[in-house]
Amino acid sequence: MPLDPVSGTVEWQALEAAAKAPRGRRVKALADPARLQRFVAEACGLRLDLTRQLFDPDELDLLLWLIEDREVMEQAEAMFSGEHVNGTEDRAALHTALRAPAGTELTVDGLNVDEAVQAGLAKMEQFAHGMRSGERCGSTGERFTTVVNLGIGGSDLGPRMAAAALRPFTSPDLDVRFVSNVDPTDLDEALAGLDPATTLFVVCSKTFTTLETITNARAARAWLVAALGEDAIPAHMVAVSTASDKVTEFGIDAEAGMFGFWDWVGGRYSVGSAVGLSLMLAIGPQNFRDFLAGMHGMDNHFRTAPADRNLPVLLALSWLWNGSLAEHETHAVIPYANDLRLLPAWLQQLDMESNGKSVRVDGSAVDVNTGTVVWGQAGTDGQHAFHQLLHQGTRTVPCDLIGFAKSVDPANQRGQDLLVANLVAQAEALSIGRNEKQTAANGDADLAVHRKFQGGRPVNVIIAKQLDPTTLGALVALYEHKVFVEAVIWGINPFDQYGVELGKELAGVITPELEGQAQGDHDPATKDLIAAIRSLRD
Repeated sequence: MPLDPVSGTVEWQALEAAAKAPRGRRVKALADPARLQRFVAEACGLRLDLTRQLFDPDELDLLLWLIEDREVMEQAEAMFSGEHVNGTEDRAALHTALRAPAGTELTVDGLNVDEAVQAGLAKMEQFAHGMRSGERCGSTGERFTTVVNLGIGGSDLGPRMAAAALRPFTSPDLDVRFVSNVDPTDLDEALAGLDPATTLFVVCSKTFTTLETITNARAARAWLVAALGEDAIPAHMVAVSTASDKVTEFGIDAEAGMFGFWDWVGGRYSVGSAVGLSLMLAIGPQNFRDFLAGMHGMDNHFRTAPADRNLPVLLALSWLWNGSLAEHETHAVIPYANDLRLLPAWLQQLDMESNGKSVRVDGSAVDVNTGTVVWGQAGTDGQHAFHQLLHQGTRTVPCDLIGFAKSVDPANQRGQDLLVANLVAQAEALSIGRNEKQTAANGDADLAVHRKFQGGRPVNVIIAKQLDPTTLGALVALYEHKVFVEAVIWGINPFDQYGVELGKELAGVITPELEGQAQGDHDPATKDLIAAIRSLRD
């Protein structure tokens, strides 16, 4: 990876000047066939349309130059090959191996990766088949009707998002719920109305020490023991972890009921690993395999396609233009599919935990804006919440609009047409807008100044045939690789997350202080806050 800062290049400076130059708010020549040819690309069932971005073809060429200068594709190959691209933790970042077909030869740090991955998948599938068929049942002999996944962060957001997105593919006989918050009400709500005899818990924590997850796991264990006794734990609780000693100590059968993974699988990249066990239970092993196939298809596309037709590359460059060059601080991701409503929350962690960095891989300070504040909501709900600001606010908020042409349920196609019509309308309105003259011509002369729309808001549109396991897998991998491309250009490591640790460390110190122990060494404001909370508590 080049160690010189990207901002020192003449090309970056030219791009920065272009992004900040005064220009009309309108995207020009949207119908220009040459622009459509350059700014629309398709792969793996996804159509990426960048025609509504504010850079022109010459500027796209400069952006593409960054891919070559920063050796992005060489770094991608290093990642796929199992090199230790996560330098701060001295490990590989090999989530792509989780979805590679059986027989893919790869050895990393002495481990036959294909053999290990396929063995892990086989164990997951055996368990899923047994549970879904009723062969594996609870301690009273009743079949399971509910799965409760206990995890947080990457052990929750990925499988939770995917299970919701693939709702039409889930078993009607199995209710899969997710608990992440240490607030007891989260678990209480998940357990409401459940029968312990028909409930299975999946405790998802790599180290089996994650405070929030283990706190919830202990509460769930007590709930089971109160109803079924200690002997029921091995039948009703399984673990996704690498800490077999702690799993065994908890009462879970580590041999039969623990599903492991590896240190080269980062939490936010882990939905294709055993972390996806709850997802596999929900949609079944074959649909899970299709999900993995969709991710692998995008992996292959990213690895082999030329940069100017490469979906992750093009998507990353559009985000980089808007975030680092034009300095728009937020980016809205708006899926026009209610089942995909959790995608923005999943993407928040993927993007902001990966690229929310201020230090480059060589320890030097970054000299450009990295990362973006990611947010969003399902369309059309967002249109009645925050789209007013998108259209007429003083801030420019780039958007990704994601939609599907066909409903999974043919009976819902009329509603699907209405939904995707709203997506197209929003893309047109945000980019083209309507000036005062056009507004007045529509009979709104007195309110023309209030009812004009500036347009020129940067919009990406991602369209696919329908939301199914393969398509979702491709979409997940698209955004994973988008994040990677940006990180390489900025010269940062997208695979560590030290920024999440300090607050957790301090919380471990403060908790006993709130419970009555003497206060530790804190700043005056923190001491006062702890005292105020203790006073209210007592």
